This record gives sequence, structure tokens and C-alpha cells, in this order.
Amino acid sequence: MASQEQLTVRRAVRDAIAGLDAARVVLAACSGGADSLALAAALGWIRQRDVRPAGGVVVDHGLQPGSAERAREAAVLLTRFGLDPVEVVHVRVKERGHGPEGNARAARYDALDAAADRHAASAVLLGHTRDDQAENVLLGLARGSGPRSLGGMPAVSGRYRRPLLGVSRATARAALPPDVKPWEDPHNADPAFARARVRHRVLPVLEAELGPGVAEALSRTAALLRADADALDAWADQAMSTLRVDQHDGDIALDIPSLAELPEAVRTRAIRRAAIEAGCPSTDLTAAHVAAVDALISQWHGQRGIDLPGPVRAARSGRVLRFEPSR
Repeated sequence: MASQEQLTVRRAVRDAIAGLDAARVVLAACSGGADSLALAAALGWIRQRDVRPAGGVVVDHGLQPGSAERAREAAVLLTRFGLDPVEVVHVRVKERGHGPEGNARAARYDALDAAADRHAASAVLLGHTRDDQAENVLLGLARGSGPRSLGGMPAVSGRYRRPLLGVSRATARAALPPDVKPWEDPHNADPAFARARVRHRVLPVLEAELGPGVAEALSRTAALLRADADALDAWADQAMSTLRVDQHDGDIALDIPSLAELPEAVRTRAIRRAAIEAGCPSTDLTAAHVAAVDALISQWHGQRGIDLPGPVRAARSGRVLRFEPSR
């Protein structure tokens, strides 16, 4: 008989893939850790009960000794759970300027995208839990991030789905078959990483001082902020269609009086979109950059333009805010 934890995880996974094309494969991304193994085990159970194609992908980043062997062991477990096809993908983590974790994440998603394309998958399932979401919110608060970052990870993003965002890490771990021993990534306990400090030091202190349920409350806050951010983004997208003026030679030009009428939250989003469209790398464009450009609209006193990453320059000319390559 299935435990309550197993039933909870299975229900979450089944709900996440409901409505997908039952003839196309769903893939579970697995690291060999407890969360992703619990996800894979639930998907394997659903595959056999619902008679629908479901497989798994294990990505080996090659960053730690023995990683290739651990990846093979994880693949054996996925096959045992009833998933098919199952493949191990070995990747080479390249320097992309995002730090060790960010570079590894980019390599992982590249590999998962390629696997999804090879198998014509309808979705790739990721094992992030409610606790992961809470950690993201705390990290975003510490960095002074905006509502989009504080909104955490979405349950659905393109082909990616996160069935366990409403499930605690403890529940996912308890859902594993008793004879399955998950891999414990040493990075998750290494205080050199901010996420590890949040997980093992910050959240336990908050739970002890404020009472249980902090992770659940933070996750709920993320969902509320994400809904607000989605609405503001949609407003900014709609506004952009009426803001553009005499665009030429690849420059982006926006009407300043129309920009000035927008609420700040929408106006700054429009500025960010225009800067990125003009060539600013989204990862390098900070809130400080956007605020400096916004001052050309809301606090205009004849100041010079703003140099942005890319390189792109934003400058005011009469009633027009123009984004153009730096010269």
C-alpha cells in the first residue's frame, strides 16, 4: 500500500501533466537527489497505470569526482521505476559569466532542451519543491530583487513543469521507496554557497523564532507576487505597441509623454524591454540602470544620456527616449 507521502507526490505529478498530449513522452529530469528521484518514481508509477509514455534524463555536469558513476546509478533507478526511455547526458560546463551555479544551470537546461527535442517530449518535469521556492524568495530579498525574482520559480514555463512546488522537501524524501538511497550533493551543505546557508542556517532560525510554516508562507508569497508581476508585464507589453515612434537603423525610440503617463512599475518594465531589444544583455541590465534611464523621463533637468551594457546608450531628445548603440 502506498504511503500518504507517495500519494501526495503522485497526485501532484498527475495534476501537472493532465491535459498534455497522452501520445507524447513526458521526461523527468533527475539528478539522483531525493526530490528528483521521488518525482521520477511517481512518474514511473503513473506511466504504468495510465499507459502513457514517460522517460527520464540524467544530466552529468562532470564537476565532481565520481559524477559519471552516480549518473549511471540514477539511470538504473529510473529504469527500475518503470521509465522508458532513460538516458544519461554528459555535459561540459562552460564559463558564461553567471558564476559556478549559473554556468552549470545553463548547461543543464541546454542538455534538457536537446533531450526534449530528440524525444519530441511534451514536457520536462523538474523536482523543485516548496522549500526550494522559499529559499529562492529569501535569496531574492537579500539581493534586493524585484517582484519578478521574488515571485520565484513558475509551476509552468514553456515545456518545463514543476509538479512539486506545493510539496515539502520532507514529503518528497519520505515518498521514496525504502530501499532507494538518494545522492546527497555536498554542495547543498557547503556554507560557501549562499543557498546552502539559507537552507541550513537561515530557514531553521526563522522556523524556530517565528514558528513552523515559514517555508509554506514564503512559497505562497511567491505565488502572489508572480501573479502581480505577470499582470504588470502584460500591461507593459500592451503599452509598448503605442510607445514606439520613428524607429530607424535598429534604434528603439519611445514617446516620452506617453511613458510619463504610465505608472512607474509599468514604465520601468517598458524601459527594460526597450533596452534589451536594443541589445542590452538581460543578465547585465540592473535595476540601477533602469532607474537611471527612468530619471530621463521623471526627473529631467537636461542630463546627458546613460551608458548601458551591450554597449547601448539611452538618451533623451525632445519628446523621444532613444536607445542606440554606443559610439
